[in-house]
Amino acid sequence: MGFPAVPNDHALAVLLLTGLALFLFTRERIPLETSSLAVLVLLVIGFEVFPFHTDSRSIEPHEFFYGFGHEALVAVCALMIVGQALVRTGALEPVARRLGRFWKWSPAAALLLTLLVGAVLSAFVNNTPIVVLMLPMLIGAAARSGTGTGGILLPMGFATLVGGMATTIGTSTNLLVVSVAADMGMERFGMFDFAVPAVIAGSLAIVYLWLVAPRLVPDRRPPMADTSNRIFEAELVLDEDNALVGEPITEAFRKAGEEFRVERVIRGRSLVISPLPDVRLQAGDRLLVADTAGRLREYAALLGADLVSSDAEEPLPETGSSSPGADADSGADTHAGARDDSGADAQLAEVVVTAGSPLQDQRIGDLRFKQRFGLDLLALHRSGDSADRRTPGLEDRRLMASDVLLVQGSAERIREIKRGGELLVLDSTADLPHTRKAPLALMILIAVVALAAAGVMPIAFSAVLGVLALIVTRCLAWGDVTRALSAQVVLIIVASLALGSALMRTGGADYLAQVFLFASQGLSPPWVLSLLMLLMAILTNIVSNNAAAVIGTPIAIGIAMELGLPLEPFVLAVLFGANLSFVTPMAYKTNLLVMNAGGYTFGDFVRVGTPLTILLWIALSALLAFAYGLMG
Repeated sequence: MGFPAVPNDHALAVLLLTGLALFLFTRERIPLETSSLAVLVLLVIGFEVFPFHTDSRSIEPHEFFYGFGHEALVAVCALMIVGQALVRTGALEPVARRLGRFWKWSPAAALLLTLLVGAVLSAFVNNTPIVVLMLPMLIGAAARSGTGTGGILLPMGFATLVGGMATTIGTSTNLLVVSVAADMGMERFGMFDFAVPAVIAGSLAIVYLWLVAPRLVPDRRPPMADTSNRIFEAELVLDEDNALVGEPITEAFRKAGEEFRVERVIRGRSLVISPLPDVRLQAGDRLLVADTAGRLREYAALLGADLVSSDAEEPLPETGSSSPGADADSGADTHAGARDDSGADAQLAEVVVTAGSPLQDQRIGDLRFKQRFGLDLLALHRSGDSADRRTPGLEDRRLMASDVLLVQGSAERIREIKRGGELLVLDSTADLPHTRKAPLALMILIAVVALAAAGVMPIAFSAVLGVLALIVTRCLAWGDVTRALSAQVVLIIVASLALGSALMRTGGADYLAQVFLFASQGLSPPWVLSLLMLLMAILTNIVSNNAAAVIGTPIAIGIAMELGLPLEPFVLAVLFGANLSFVTPMAYKTNLLVMNAGGYTFGDFVRVGTPLTILLWIALSALLAFAYGLMG
């Protein structure tokens, strides 16, 4: 077999654009949605300016927009909304509560049970809400049992990815591969058609994550684990009647004690003054200080100053000086319980900005935190030395993933943000939200899955029906629906579908299949299958898993047709390979969540994820070759 002949100009152009797209998808400084939209626009404009017409086929530029109405995208978005309903109503939190209690008896057995529960749930529900639910529970449980979190959080996150491989709805990658293959004429996979190899290989992975992975990770200190000694930055504001007005700053040091430190004095909008001994304080001065939550409240009381949020118009009510983390066993409920002047319960809580949260990269002064959440933002903690010291005050800081915010408000407001998903309240084993709608939301999810599994209707139809049922029964409001959707997910899927369609219809996918066969000529079918899966595994850890899946599916079908072999094992090789997102933190969004919550490094993912990827690659390759008769 000689090297394949050069394809037509349009196929070459699409291949170059595919390479450019894969490169753009790896650029952290370029938002993934921006890269996706750019690729879509280039396709549309390119085929408009240079039309593609042959005797057998043609492409109209507007066809690249069909991805916005593609069945796979509809199903992905609908299932994301259903997953949001489970978070919003607290339907899965009784499971987390029971798991949290089990950690007190046997941490080793509890870890195994946690891995199994996470994997099983992720086969039917998007794994993001599961990870968000599990993270604070596991951190609190580890603190109570005296167990390090390094060997717990990362295995849990990986277990949810492993479980997602078992069904057609387990991940968006699965839905895309199944739908694209069906579009190309292959018989559509049923929900559990590839569950057997996934469960067998997944069982090996769970054993690895339970017994081996915890020993490969150093004992990391999660940024959100130490609730008693966490250092927050806050501002103490002096009003006109404060006794310190007109006094030198040394008087503030004398009143507050030896441990009191002022980083700088902010006067007016932007004047920054170093806290030199001869500086005299004025009304409205803001003293930027850094200390534990308990000491910040103590300093405010000793100096008669107001500890205020950056966007609060009124001083915060007095709530005493108890630290929200004084008791590691009570987590998010160890707020300094008190009542403000209105008589409403006032509590302190520590919340974490998660990766992908709408608050990430936002300037604190622009958040309007009080209006948005009904909570007062008291202080900021940022792990390490990454805080920007050039900014004059807290309002000019931009929030980063894993930043911890000290907030104050009513217990109901704190429960609301637990359910909302924009922020992660530390240790959700206490006071878990469980509304009257939770059983109904769970029943609707079961109905969605059952209708699709029984073949009554496609998953896109049953999922959309489920969304309607959730809205009609008021398990979800429309605001919850919009929060569940992700522009990044929508645009990467649409762009990937457009690229895949262009590759197929111009002949680019056939050319890539021939190149792959040329490179692997002389190898037996099981080895060709295995190398295809390995290629997808490498690609998914560098670029978007959805892009790898959509681009790889037509190539896999082309390879199978060239070899005269069944299409199914090669399509599944793409599906499984694109799900092996374990080696890098950017391979999957829940990896970033776990990385920030657990204080992991890039090297931790490589150390744990590489053996797991190799294990699953070998196991799944052998199982597919055996199941589809390729071994002979």
